[in-house]
Amino acid sequence: MHAAVVTRFGDPEVLALTELPDPVPGPGQVAIDVSHAAVGLIDVYLRQGLYKDQPDLPRPPYVPGLEVAGTVRALGEGVTDLRVGEPVVTLSGTGPEGGYASIAVVDAALTAGLDGTGVDPAPAVAAVPNAATAYLAYTAVAHLRPGERVLVHGALGGLASGFPGMARMLGASHVVGTVLRSALPQARESALPYDEIVASEDLAEALGDRRFDVVVDPVGGLLRTRSLPLMAPMGRMLLVGNASGDWEHTVPTSALWGGNLAMLGFAVGFYLPAHPEQGRPAAEAALKAVGQGLADIPTLTLPLAEAAEAHRLVESGSTPGRILLAP
Repeated sequence: MHAAVVTRFGDPEVLALTELPDPVPGPGQVAIDVSHAAVGLIDVYLRQGLYKDQPDLPRPPYVPGLEVAGTVRALGEGVTDLRVGEPVVTLSGTGPEGGYASIAVVDAALTAGLDGTGVDPAPAVAAVPNAATAYLAYTAVAHLRPGERVLVHGALGGLASGFPGMARMLGASHVVGTVLRSALPQARESALPYDEIVASEDLAEALGDRRFDVVVDPVGGLLRTRSLPLMAPMGRMLLVGNASGDWEHTVPTSALWGGNLAMLGFAVGFYLPAHPEQGRPAAEAALKAVGQGLADIPTLTLPLAEAAEAHRLVESGSTPGRILLAP
């Protein structure tokens, strides 16, 4: 098979197109002929070496990529609920590597069939993993209730894009997104089901005395602290990323105590492997949201040979929606 390999930690140029032996699925796994692989910010962080000292995460040389779509090539021992030739999409949590390739081996429990859904592979891998992440974050961690209000930062980002539609499906009464002021004109043309999108630099002025029961924060940094006054009593903030790159920012914990607030970290890549039985229900909810047009996001597809360019685009934040690679 051909694959884009991280040859060493560093800038995007460390990605090299390479020929590797075809992988074979083990027990409980499936091999997939990949049609599309999603490029995520976590792929960038791993390539940069940000987590190089964390156990169980890959070290060069390795093939990056968490999420793929394609058709089942082979079944591992014990896999009975998928079939060879079936179109599928995988969820985040199948492992931090292996997707940037013409063949990927993944856990069957975190693989969802697309037959009968009306969802094609490219939009599936662009939207389903993040919508499934949103489902798990809302239901297993934040316990979103019908009628509650939701604020989503980084509203057009790949990860954030799964949260407004899933909030709608779960009964949220009002969903507001935030983006940088410079991105407002583009954001207001988005098909994502926000009631309103405001500039993150102008939170207090734009939102006034409105308060939110759940805040979704994939951005981090100072925006995290500036969101605390916008939370309703017993409000929950989901910490799902750190796109700001500010790893030194701290939050005044006394503000949580005084406001009856909670901050809840959620990393789906660690959660799903520990709770694989929740993968299929999350995928089913995500496919329903995608099928209803609640996670309609723009995509840019590049050939696998341009994996380095895909990483540069993710780093720059210049492309809304999701970037895909086609082997």
